[in-house]
Amino acid sequence: MIISALRISMRQPTAVITRRGLATHLSDIAIKSSALSAVLHLKSGESFAGRSFGAPRSIFGETVFSTSITSYTESMTDPSYRGQILVFTTPLIGNYGVPSNKTPIDSQDVGVLLESSGIQCAAVVVADVAERFSHFSAVESLSAWCARHDVPGITGVDTRALTRLLRDQGTTLGRLAVGPDASLPAPEATEYWDPSAENLVSQVSTREPYELNPGGDIRIAVLDFGAKANILRSLVRRGAHVTVLPWNYDFNAVREQYDGLFLTNGPGDPNMCMEAAMHLRKTMQEWTRPVFGICMGHQVIGIAAGLDAYRMTFGNRGHNQPVLALASSGSITAGRVYITSQNHQYALKLQDPFPDGWEPFFINCNDSSVEGIKSTPESGKKIWGVQFHPESAGGPLDTIEMFTDFLNECRAVKSASTDTASVMHGGASQSNWQGVSAN
Repeated sequence: MIISALRISMRQPTAVITRRGLATHLSDIAIKSSALSAVLHLKSGESFAGRSFGAPRSIFGETVFSTSITSYTESMTDPSYRGQILVFTTPLIGNYGVPSNKTPIDSQDVGVLLESSGIQCAAVVVADVAERFSHFSAVESLSAWCARHDVPGITGVDTRALTRLLRDQGTTLGRLAVGPDASLPAPEATEYWDPSAENLVSQVSTREPYELNPGGDIRIAVLDFGAKANILRSLVRRGAHVTVLPWNYDFNAVREQYDGLFLTNGPGDPNMCMEAAMHLRKTMQEWTRPVFGICMGHQVIGIAAGLDAYRMTFGNRGHNQPVLALASSGSITAGRVYITSQNHQYALKLQDPFPDGWEPFFINCNDSSVEGIKSTPESGKKIWGVQFHPESAGGPLDTIEMFTDFLNECRAVKSASTDTASVMHGGASQSNWQGVSAN
């Protein structure tokens, strides 16, 4: 009896491991019978075989990895991943499915639940895709969602080995070959497509201006380089009347209508956005109202200020990047480390001396890259730029109050301008009245 009981207890873990429950597929046989073969080829010569899910098509892109543990839906809909083959380091992806992506457009929301209306990355790479999902808000599986948006994926890949490779050699151009293409030889080095050679911002930016929360008490212009929805959501939920403009819109022609200017995140090389940087340089020289930029917006501010932007070997992508505050401003305290969400391949060069009127704001605790810049108090300007995402979605909210800081500054400047105008108007009226009386 003792020996039999031991045998039963020894067999139980095997049964549990084989049947993974709701979080994944029912059996390997079901997956293998319905999935096409797929291979991820890297320009550096390595290939990783697996099974296809999502759209049954092949694609080129830049292979990058994200260390995010959750929020795969938010990452995949982030326009900053445009043209990239996204590798998730977390082994199981898709276990909570995909929610409906529609919300109201009002003072609390901007029309989408995720970060844009569709999937932005070129393809996804996972160790184990969950064919079955469990979440109260889910309406479809990750595979079905990818298929609906014509985005291919590969599962069954050793993402640990792939991540270590990308970590050591940096982001690498790749091709995901699906179905019949999987049996073909790897592409020649000259055949790989480099998305950073194109102006990706122009592909994801709005074509026409549009407004959100018209009942807000302050007017904020947003230059859209590929805005995450939670940036816009963070502004409207704090009472801003937001006007979203195309990335290369000449804000100087309409700037007096607004209380502040916001520059969003976006994909690719910031040097492709020199037109926007030149417009912004004039704005910063002639305009005294607050300006705030995130990610690509931060880099454009830096270029306009006279700094150089460069391509990093690895880039930073994930929800756990520590940054050290070098200066205090609003809710930010100098000397404190903040944990941030990031997704970028380019950064501003740290130089000494900094351009006149500017100072470093944050620095990355891991690689010492520039994570933020700000105007100095002596400059008389109110301009900030941060490389990370205070609004997260997903990720930590250590720095979310930077949105509140920015809008408070906009309200203060608006109030001061209104008071000044009232005094001038009142003074003029009094002077005129006295003049009439004297006559």
